[in-house]
Amino acid sequence: MFRKIKKILIALVVSLSLLGFADSYFEIAKNLDVFTTLYRELNNYYVDETDPGKLMKTGIDAMLKSLDPYTTYIPESEIEDFKFMTTGQYGGIGAVITQRNSYVFISEPYEGFPAQKAGLIAGDKILKIDGVSAKDKTTEEVSKALKGEPNTEVKLLIERRGENPFNVVFNREKISVKSVPYSAFIDDNIAYLKLRSFTRNCTKDIKRELQVLQKDKNIEGIVLDLRNNPGGLLNEAVSMVNLFVDKGEEVVSTKGKIKSWDNIYKANSETFDRETPIVVLINQSSASASEIVAGAIQDLDRGVVIGQRSFGKGLVQQTKKLSYNAQLKLTVAKYYIPSGRCIQALDYSNRNKDGSVGKIADSLMTEFKTRNGRIVYDGGGINPDITIEQDEINQIVIALLRERLFFDYASEYHFLNPALDSNYIMSDGDFSKFEDFLKDKEFEYKTETERIIKKIKDVSKEEEYYSYLEVDLQNLSDKFMLEKKDDLQKSKSDIKEILSGEISSRYFYQKGRIKSSINYDKEIHKALKVLENPSLYDSILQGLN
Repeated sequence: MFRKIKKILIALVVSLSLLGFADSYFEIAKNLDVFTTLYRELNNYYVDETDPGKLMKTGIDAMLKSLDPYTTYIPESEIEDFKFMTTGQYGGIGAVITQRNSYVFISEPYEGFPAQKAGLIAGDKILKIDGVSAKDKTTEEVSKALKGEPNTEVKLLIERRGENPFNVVFNREKISVKSVPYSAFIDDNIAYLKLRSFTRNCTKDIKRELQVLQKDKNIEGIVLDLRNNPGGLLNEAVSMVNLFVDKGEEVVSTKGKIKSWDNIYKANSETFDRETPIVVLINQSSASASEIVAGAIQDLDRGVVIGQRSFGKGLVQQTKKLSYNAQLKLTVAKYYIPSGRCIQALDYSNRNKDGSVGKIADSLMTEFKTRNGRIVYDGGGINPDITIEQDEINQIVIALLRERLFFDYASEYHFLNPALDSNYIMSDGDFSKFEDFLKDKEFEYKTETERIIKKIKDVSKEEEYYSYLEVDLQNLSDKFMLEKKDDLQKSKSDIKEILSGEISSRYFYQKGRIKSSINYDKEIHKALKVLENPSLYDSILQGLN
């Protein structure tokens, strides 16, 4: 078998040399020979039994890790997960799951799919899958067991508060996660659209949602929410920009080592809406295709970008088929938006001595200009026209999230209240109930102040000053602990925001969560102010503001 592998590898090297790699032929051939013989000797003579497949994947993953995070090996067993990232489709029950201690729970069913139609709700504990205990299974293991071909049966044993364990039997379906989970008028004639990711046909989905909204009333402004959107298909990003710019406009270009990857992508269809003012929302988790759309809209002065600087992923990936249904996803080029700037933040080809990769310093960033002459910079990501600083999350909120107490309270609220207003916003009365709910719950957290007080104690002991400071430090600590008791009230606004969304999702699923969040969203409120003030909107695009 090893001789056969060696012959194939050498044949591959010869093929590569014919494509222009003749200069490195000897180095490639030599190292492939070394690798083949090392792999054979290791499997034959290592003291313990080895798993050849696992050993090879470890070697491949380590090799690719030295390049960039986006060049990855996809074995046959992971192909379905990879397809889901590009299509948004998979075979399964349609539910988000989460792990709590020894079991996996339903976190949120997708509306209209098997889990929801079978009556499963958030908070349901999965005891068994097809008669096999789910105890101590990871979310990955449970997810794999729940997925399968459409029209195949799955049987779950469920534990739910107030009921004896019961069985639910239903068929898996083809799950198509909506690329646009929510769209609506959010203020008079301002249309809001949330895009989850750039999966196949997402541009058609956005266009369809706009057409549906237009039937209700005239759209005078559009908010396109690309926050937390990791990107996806390049052609969808180009088509998305094409909805709002004229045919023939350059949207993005790519440049790679191989000339065939040097391409210019232009809007190739007639525009859908060239005039309506647009605000694009981005944050640190807006990446790749999201950055192409936001960057092109900004560079062409077609709309205003609001939020935080985006992620900075400007690398193009292409998949190559390998033997035994595996695939290689590898980086082949970089993205450049209309102004000429590259959106890639990190240069993986020039690492620091410790192997880390640093971002480009502000002093080294290059100046570019938008169509109207506004100054923009490269250096990675898209810097918004209006930056909204994110508030720091208090430690008590982090602790409540970590212990899943928001999740638990929302489940209890749902159990006690069979109906909910679609415009639900948590009241002060409900907040008081949440405080009562927490009284017998355990959750610990340390603030930065506590850490500093402890550090002063430790250092003073080391330097032998503690005996002089002990009383004062203890008084300071006691005074602080009294103040800490009011942390729930201090974080009341943040807690009400989280719980309003969590509770709404129990009744109205993902749409309810998003609709609730809009009430508290600073970026959306700023977008409305810009869109409702034409002179402000125009002044931003002219670089006068």
